[in-house]
Amino acid sequence: MVRKILLILVILLVVFAVFIQSRPAAFSVQRSATMAATPATIFPHLNDFHLWDAWLPWNELDAQMQKTYSGSPSGVGAVYEWKGNDDVGSGRMTVTEAVANERVAIRLEFFEPMEGINPTTFTIVPQGAQSTVTWRMEGQNGFIGKAFAVFVDMDAMLGKDFDKGLAKLKAVVERP
Repeated sequence: MVRKILLILVILLVVFAVFIQSRPAAFSVQRSATMAATPATIFPHLNDFHLWDAWLPWNELDAQMQKTYSGSPSGVGAVYEWKGNDDVGSGRMTVTEAVANERVAIRLEFFEPMEGINPTTFTIVPQGAQSTVTWRMEGQNGFIGKAFAVFVDMDAMLGKDFDKGLAKLKAVVERP
């Protein structure tokens, strides 16, 4: 009887592992917000990591987070590294592309709690006296990431943080 139970458990584990492996590796999370500000007003807040403290949603999760800045002061080559508690982990962001008033591309590297590289872009599209900012992050999940995604919706989990960050950015750039 114990053998049958163990055999059933092994079969279930194998089926679950095959299911996880069959899941798509690619993922993306994207959110947009319209702001009563010009691209020229918004762009510096995306292109300069020193200004991210005013709107980055994860800063609230660890008041003791260690942050370092290196490379260029802003734009291509600017680097921001952080190390914090279990809620924020550790990682590094590097600006890889900066098109004035239009786009900022970042190489986002996570070291802890899970390693990963997630290309991230911010685009600014003018719409009369307003602008729409779109925040997009992409990535590839390995087996553990795929297993995590079976139980947790990455879009819902990160999307709420993107929405919160964009709302804070909107408040910053719309200040008189």
